Amino acid sequence: MACGPSSLSIHALRLSPGQEILSSLLRVVDEKRLKAPFILTCVGSVTKATLRLANATAGNTNEVIHLQGRFEIVSLVGTLNKEAHLHICLADKEGKTVGGHVLGDLEVFTTAEVVLGEAENLQFNREMDPHTGFPELMVAFRPEES
Repeated sequence: MACGPSSLSIHALRLSPGQEILSSLLRVVDEKRLKAPFILTCVGSVTKATLRLANATAGNTNEVIHLQGRFEIVSLVGTLNKEAHLHICLADKEGKTVGGHVLGDLEVFTTAEVVLGEAENLQFNREMDPHTGFPELMVAFRPEES
């Protein structure tokens, strides 16, 4: 459950060809010591992606696809903490889309322009949820530092 209102700070970056998006974003979160980061927007393209599909469960995590080719990032959303939870939608050369839970291997083709937000008065953590079998988001209130 969310706790109280929060101020927002913005962090923007551009990733270059060959960089891996997920690990690059987690590095920024770590370097800037962001406590409640999330993706506001992302545009760009990738040549690879590894995604977990919607049919996956804690007992059946084999619902994974490995994509190779040139794909436009149509959408990238989610929260970024030590166990990031990102979903992506990619469009191929014919405009057909595929999406899923990001596992990694998001290798930048031409660029990835990412704008991160941070809820300054919140803390994002993940705890195992016995109902879903996955680590789920836990939101805590952080009073403003004086």
